[in-house]
Amino acid sequence: MEDLFSLAGLFAVAFVAATILPAQSEAALIALLIVGGPSPALLVAVATAGNVLGSVTNWLLGRWIEHYRDRRWFPVGERSLGRATRWYRRWGRWSLLLSWAPLGGDALTVAAGVLREPFWSFLLLVTIAKAGRYIIVSAVTLEFA
Repeated sequence: MEDLFSLAGLFAVAFVAATILPAQSEAALIALLIVGGPSPALLVAVATAGNVLGSVTNWLLGRWIEHYRDRRWFPVGERSLGRATRWYRRWGRWSLLLSWAPLGGDALTVAAGVLREPFWSFLLLVTIAKAGRYIIVSAVTLEFA
């Protein structure tokens, strides 16, 4: 039961880290890897799922941006969104491989929605980026912990 709460907490932190509030999903993952419990593969899968779902939320917000852009809770500021949109237009869908980045990654996922990136290519590239980050964080943690 304790593992279930740990996994649910990791999922929630990873989801939030990709959306509205600042959160450190890597810190939560590292803590759970050090403490032990669920397998590293399961932890990476849960963190990836939460973070990708948060990015999907951003993509959906981007699709409906005109309805939500001036809301206080909107996860990306006007300046940041403009920068991400220019970057996205220049580099295309491949820029989504940077969606893991702490600065600008969330804005890229919103820009993908604004610019109508097809959902399946969005999902594939964001999943690769997010999973890759968590795999690297886990490998480094397990190597030095």
